[in-house]
Amino acid sequence: MTPAIVIVFVLIAVALVLFTVEVIPAEMVALGLLLAFVMTGILTPEQAFAGFASDTVMMILGLLIMTSAIARTGVMGGVARWLQIATKGRKLLFTSLLLGSVTALSSFMSNTAVTALFVPVVIAVSRRMGLPVHSILLPVAFASILAGSMTLIGTSTNLVVSGLMQTGGLAPLDMFEMTPVGLVLVLLSVPYLIFLAPRLLPSRSRETTMEEVIRAGHYLTEVRVQKESLLVGKTLREARFGEQHDLNVLSVIRESGEQTTGRANTKLRAGDVLLVEGPHDAILKVKDQSGLEIKAEAKLGAVAPENESPLTKDDDRVVEALVLPRSTLLHQTLKQARFRERYGVIALGIRRHGENLLSKISQVPLKVGDLLLLQGSTSDLRALEDAGAFRLIGEADTSRFSKARTLAACAIFVGVLALGVFKVLSLPVAALTGAFLIFATRCASPEETYREMEWKAIILIACMLSVGAALHTSGADAYVGGLLAGWAGSVTPVWILAGIFVFTVALSQPMSNQAAAALVLPIALQTATQLGLDARPFAMTVAFAAGCSFLTPLEPSCLMVYGPGGYRFKDFLIAGLPLTLIVMVVTLVMVPVIWPLHPR
Repeated sequence: MTPAIVIVFVLIAVALVLFTVEVIPAEMVALGLLLAFVMTGILTPEQAFAGFASDTVMMILGLLIMTSAIARTGVMGGVARWLQIATKGRKLLFTSLLLGSVTALSSFMSNTAVTALFVPVVIAVSRRMGLPVHSILLPVAFASILAGSMTLIGTSTNLVVSGLMQTGGLAPLDMFEMTPVGLVLVLLSVPYLIFLAPRLLPSRSRETTMEEVIRAGHYLTEVRVQKESLLVGKTLREARFGEQHDLNVLSVIRESGEQTTGRANTKLRAGDVLLVEGPHDAILKVKDQSGLEIKAEAKLGAVAPENESPLTKDDDRVVEALVLPRSTLLHQTLKQARFRERYGVIALGIRRHGENLLSKISQVPLKVGDLLLLQGSTSDLRALEDAGAFRLIGEADTSRFSKARTLAACAIFVGVLALGVFKVLSLPVAALTGAFLIFATRCASPEETYREMEWKAIILIACMLSVGAALHTSGADAYVGGLLAGWAGSVTPVWILAGIFVFTVALSQPMSNQAAAALVLPIALQTATQLGLDARPFAMTVAFAAGCSFLTPLEPSCLMVYGPGGYRFKDFLIAGLPLTLIVMVVTLVMVPVIWPLHPR
């Protein structure tokens, strides 16, 4: 083992730890790893930065522009509205059409965007049909992830694998090369998601129905005791606060800033702020109680005058909003974001599933899956959603639907992909041509599109492409491949593929799928070479395994349903393990048949 190999192993080990603990964002870890390869002399700057100008990254850039534009034209909202009308309250039909729509859209678009669309649809329809939302949301997230195996552009992980295959001397993936296996996976897995997966999830009746999880879910908010309140001078026990208002007092914050636990013998004073939690309806009733007022987030930032009620506009509506993975407010507190000053919307409460919040709502850093109770005018709430901050739950916004723009965007998307599939243009050139036409025809503005794009994903993928170069340049891939080839000499090739599949799945749980594929693929290709086997089936096994993120809620699509569905961490393991086994068996059976292990 040479010093260069040792350096590469140490750097990758450190990156794996950082990917797992998530103290630093994944794209920053990947960028640091790339720079470390340069600083240690493993790669030259030209080799390290080549990923940013690679065909893979250019293709992802073009595809992200096109899919973001299609989402903004309203085509996905049109699918959602059709789904609600077509099902007419029939549960099996609704679930079947829902998962069919999810898989169809996710085969060509970001699974995160598709899940974001369907979460409010599922919640709204479940409310009307009286269905437990926990039995539907998790299958939606799993179906969106599974559909990524249908096409080359179904997930960015496939594009990373394709790019690394080119680096390793193999032909890149064709658009529909993965489709035979992906189609079998969908046909076998969707029935499991409809009929069996909901039965495996623990029944939590009152916790997981729509009314309990969303409408009656407990939000954290703050209530101020006014001078004229009859509660002044009484203890919480004497005031029977919990019984009278259906709110649980977590703590009492005095005007001096002193914060005490909300015990029964705590005596209330004028100006006290009560940190309370309770259901949606109970929080809204506070405004009708004499001597009490909701202390809106804006007041904490000294935006509104002290004597101004936050609930004054005639056209105000109260809605619930879901924090998305690409939210512009992610990891910020409402106070840091100057929320009311920027958007004119008031945050009345916040809810985070599985965690007790004991801070002021203005001081809680927002996480993916958080639910906020918001009040504002229709236009302000719409602008807030347009800005990419939240997805409004149960709100049907049809104002952005434009039939002409939708048809144009879809025609451009299908047309340029056809040019790529039939080799008229290379796929990267076709994708960038589509992005240019999207802007030229004004299907979407560059400003809106750039704001909603997953730039973090582009940085992560471009940086992780350097891992393959570092493994190859240092000889680390050949070294590990030799060790594996020596061990694998006594077993059949299918068992080797099984080991690669399990290893890739294990890595993809704590870290991003793209990073897992970038680490495993060069080693898998070298193992195949040293065994005298065709490397392509090894690459395909890595591609299908890397997209198999069902065991934890760390995948963005799973995070989006984690809070609204009232799930626990173990629910993903219980429902995801059988699905992972289905993917593994189908992969190990079909991959050697479609891509023979022995060179012809």
